[in-house]
Parts: sequence; structure tokens; C-alpha cells
Amino acid sequence: MHKLRNRVIRTGLAALLALGGLATTQAVTAQAAANPYERGPAPTVSSIEAARGSYAVSQTSVSALSVSGFGGGTIYYPTSTADGTFGAVAISPGYTAYQSSIAWLGPRLASQGFVVFTIDTNTTLDQPDSRGRQLLAALDYLTGSSAVRGRIDTTRLGVMGHSMGGGGTLEAAKSRPSLQAAIPLTGWNLDKTWPEVKTPTLVVGADGDTIAPVATHSEPFYTSLPGSLDKAYLELRGATHFTPNSSNTTIAKYSISWLKRFIDNDTRYEQFLCPLPSASLAIAEYRGTCPHTS
Repeated sequence: MHKLRNRVIRTGLAALLALGGLATTQAVTAQAAANPYERGPAPTVSSIEAARGSYAVSQTSVSALSVSGFGGGTIYYPTSTADGTFGAVAISPGYTAYQSSIAWLGPRLASQGFVVFTIDTNTTLDQPDSRGRQLLAALDYLTGSSAVRGRIDTTRLGVMGHSMGGGGTLEAAKSRPSLQAAIPLTGWNLDKTWPEVKTPTLVVGADGDTIAPVATHSEPFYTSLPGSLDKAYLELRGATHFTPNSSNTTIAKYSISWLKRFIDNDTRYEQFLCPLPSASLAIAEYRGTCPHTS
């Protein structure tokens, strides 16, 4: 009788453990199914502020002679294909500038799990509307013809840019509502109103910007975006128009969070965007719509 009772207990425990394992497996599967685009480990403040993320990065140069619609550039991408496809971001430099001015963003963003294309424009004097078209041409090349096209999910694309490239970022988002994220960095554009934009947009300004002062550029850009849109305004403290041209932890951490949240629909990054970040030594002001709904 004693042996029989022990056998029954062991059998019951085994059944319970099996059910528990099944439940755990189902929970993991359900989580994966709910958000199949998550890439990389769960984020922390340290991980989004780090100079590099969890992915090793490779890069390839694209000659202006091999493309049309923009001036070539450099593609940065996660070396491993074990996690499947990634979202992609094209980034434009500003007036008179080359891709080297925004090159630091390439490996920094790619190491967090994105394919990143820092581009040169057709000429260094191209205006925002032209830069916007060039950003879209770069994305089309990236997803259609580039050597890394198989690594990219064509439904998860975003744009960024500095100065006139920031103005071009807004132009690109306006022209292509299917974009998942837009981040103009100390953007410049004669057009101050953007009610047509349907892409979640993080506007980054600088409190010391005298070329595209926030009062006449970044702030009206932000306030003119639709109230129903997931949007945010980050004003850097102690910064100038050219702050985005050098490695900057504040720009990186909120850009990573924005791109992860809206290109990858990775709600693990919502914690860094909502509740709204407070003013600090690095942030003069932060506004936004919380909670995010996209």
C-alpha cells in the first residue's frame, strides 16, 4: 500500500510538472506571438545608454555610382541572422554636410537590432523636400536591391535626419504614411506645420540652437503634429544645432527607445518614454502623448 501511494504521488507530481511546463511554454509562445518583432534582451537604462548594444555589427559601403535618387552611403547591420529580420532606418545629414557627420548613429543603433543606412545626399546643398525624397529612395534601395535586403522586414521602416535632414525626415513621413517612426534632430524647414504626418514622431531640439531655434522650428513642428498622433518633443539642455553630429547619450537613448517602441512595436521600451522623462542636466524639456497607442 505504501509503495502504491508513493507511485500515485510521483505520478501526480509528474503530471503537475508537465502541466506547469506546458503552461510556461504556452506563455512564452503567446508572448512571442503577441510581439514577434522583439529583438535583443530586455532593456535597461544601462543598455540604452551604452555605446553598443547586444548585437555585433558589420558594415558595407554603397557607392553613389551604384544607386539613383540619393548619394550612396554606409549600411550598418547586425552580423547575426539568428533572430530573423530587423527593422531599418535611413538617416540624412544636414546642409553642407556628409554622412560622416551622422555616422556615429550607424553602429550605435545597429547594435541594438536595426539595419541602419547613413546616406550622402545628391549635393550638400539639397533642401529638405529633396532630402525627404532621398531618404525614401534610400529605404527603397535598402529593401529592394541592397546586399542586406534579406535581413530587413519591409513593413518596419523609419527615418531620421539632422538639420535640413531633419526637415527632410518630416517631408518623408508626410509623403509615406506607412513609415513606423520619424526622428528629426535639430530639424530645419521653412514649412512649420505638419498636420498630415501619420508616423509616430520624436522631435529633438536644442536649447542653444541659433541656426534652427526651437521657437521657430522644433517646437512648432511638434505642436503642429496631430494631437491624436504618438509624438514627443525632446529639448536638449546645454546643446547646439550641431550636437547631433557627435556621439550623444541622450539622443541615443531616446532614439533607440522610440525606434524600438514604434518600428518593432516593442513595448518593453515604453518605460523609457512614459511617464514622460523629467527635466534634468541633459533635458531642458520633454513633452509627449502618453500612454502611446500605436
